Amino acid sequence: MKMLNIALPKGRLGEKAYGIFEKIGCGCPEIREDSRKLIFENGETGVRYFWAKPSDVAIYVERGAADIGIVGKDILLEYEPDVYELLDLGMGRCRMAVAGPKGRRPDPDRTLRVATKFSRIAREYYESQGREIDIIHLNGSIEIAPLLDLSDVIVDIVETGSTLRENDLEVYGEIVPISARLIANKAGYKFKSGRIEQITAALRAELEK
Repeated sequence: MKMLNIALPKGRLGEKAYGIFEKIGCGCPEIREDSRKLIFENGETGVRYFWAKPSDVAIYVERGAADIGIVGKDILLEYEPDVYELLDLGMGRCRMAVAGPKGRRPDPDRTLRVATKFSRIAREYYESQGREIDIIHLNGSIEIAPLLDLSDVIVDIVETGSTLRENDLEVYGEIVPISARLIANKAGYKFKSGRIEQITAALRAELEK
């Protein structure tokens, strides 16, 4: 049986997603073992899994190293990989939002300074509003940018909002809801469409239980 390569994001989301693959009969027992292995396969079911950094999953799928993968909608919107989006898994639900200092709104007549690691999402959001912005691309601890007057607002993923509250920030507006998606390589889909469609249908049925 030809192997189906599946990219999973490291961390809670990937482990949760693997649990569903396991339930639909696509398990790989050695993935549960405590080892330093990076690739796990089950010859009987013809699946091969590997863990990847969440933002890299889409690259592995787009380039064909993986046939399918699990990735957050935020990654799809930010990097716009050339892949098929097959299914909303409804996991890892959160939202992309604009936030800033509590009780203070930026001057609408000034160029808005926006700190974010999601530059494309932020740019497209503000372009749709006709707002002039200055994007400050940061990779971590974005919440401190407005506190140190580096930016007026931040555009980031908000799950519970507790980090914002602890830093005296609040959500100004929601841009888009985010959740995990099942994606597929376009060329690989042509050759393995039957198998991928079967797995997609099984995952959908499992999620609807």
